[in-house]
Amino acid sequence: MKPWQVLGSKLLVSERWLQLREDHVRLANGAEIERFHVIHGPDWASVLCVTEASEVVLVRQYRHGIARPSLELPAGVIEPRETPEEAARRELVEETGYVSDDWVSIQSVSTEPARHTTQAHFFCARGARLAQRPAPEETEVLEVVKVPLADLARLAVDGSILHGVHVGAILVALQRGLV
Repeated sequence: MKPWQVLGSKLLVSERWLQLREDHVRLANGAEIERFHVIHGPDWASVLCVTEASEVVLVRQYRHGIARPSLELPAGVIEPRETPEEAARRELVEETGYVSDDWVSIQSVSTEPARHTTQAHFFCARGARLAQRPAPEETEVLEVVKVPLADLARLAVDGSILHGVHVGAILVALQRGLV
């Protein structure tokens, strides 16, 4: 399939966490879309953390987009000069205080490929142990929540975990037998 041809482009918003671009594009069939919006945010990494006691370490935090709390995997933005795994390791200890010596990649995905450029990178940290008190960023208010590994699939499919990309990563990890 041929890519769309960009006939014109203008940046509408440029902030640290968000860039919004408006493209005038020509599709492979010759049709044109004069105002197609593309959203760019930083790539991020997330961790499915399982403790030595077979508990999954999650975080609950308020999400303004949905105007309510969300139960999620620990996650955060990949900083410049940081690999996705380095970001995942850093975010896990910052948000939960847990560390692990057993890391495996689950997968990397497009968060919403129709309009977003952002990639999410998921890792599994196995045999994790509490090493320190969590130290989230000033703009994060988090509650660490531990649940039995046996409950994870149910939480992923019954609506307890709302973040769709996290649900997908959890199901992939379970399907692949990574946890």
